Amino acid sequence: MKAPSRWARTLEILGGLLLLLSLSACGPRQEGELPWEEDFSSPGTWLLESDATAEVVIQDGVLRILVHAPNQLAWAAAGKDLRDFHLAVEATQVAGPDDNEYGILVRMQDRRNFYCFAISGDGYFLVSQFVDGIRQPLGSDWAPSDAIRQGAETNVLEVTAQGNRFLFAVNGQTLAEVEDSRFSHGDIGLYAGSFYEGGVVVQFDHLRLTAP
Repeated sequence: MKAPSRWARTLEILGGLLLLLSLSACGPRQEGELPWEEDFSSPGTWLLESDATAEVVIQDGVLRILVHAPNQLAWAAAGKDLRDFHLAVEATQVAGPDDNEYGILVRMQDRRNFYCFAISGDGYFLVSQFVDGIRQPLGSDWAPSDAIRQGAETNVLEVTAQGNRFLFAVNGQTLAEVEDSRFSHGDIGLYAGSFYEGGVVVQFDHLRLTAP
């Protein structure tokens, strides 16, 4: 079964996530005002950092994440404090193995506490929360969905957060609805990660936040 093996690898790479990009979601945050659109024409308030295992850059009008090593995650945080919103962003797998993960982090308290909406290049999705650095699924484990465009394609990811209710969608199709009250506000982030192979390249563009 693919999902259990993927979940095991996700737990293994958590240590890499906490070591990589230690500045993300830890700096001062601005109170977010809606609506807000980001064309990635400049770094703005985004918190970016690179090392030998991954590069996170804003250039050529996109946010690009390159994960060179296996078993790594890398992200960029917006540096904003948001509560209720509808978020939509275009996420494109540019290169690398389809056995990967990329998506959106919401209501980030710090680098150890947040909600995560992930999809993979081979058509799986997962909604989870990180609490004190431990990843916990909200609902089912990694599950396949025909709504996800596989391989080097663009997917429109959407998250609606309103109070303790969350809706997660891909390409206009709702994949999950959950309720959780642990985090009531926080930063947002965009991320990508590798499993058994490095070389994952994902870029994000046309980020839009509006009232839910």
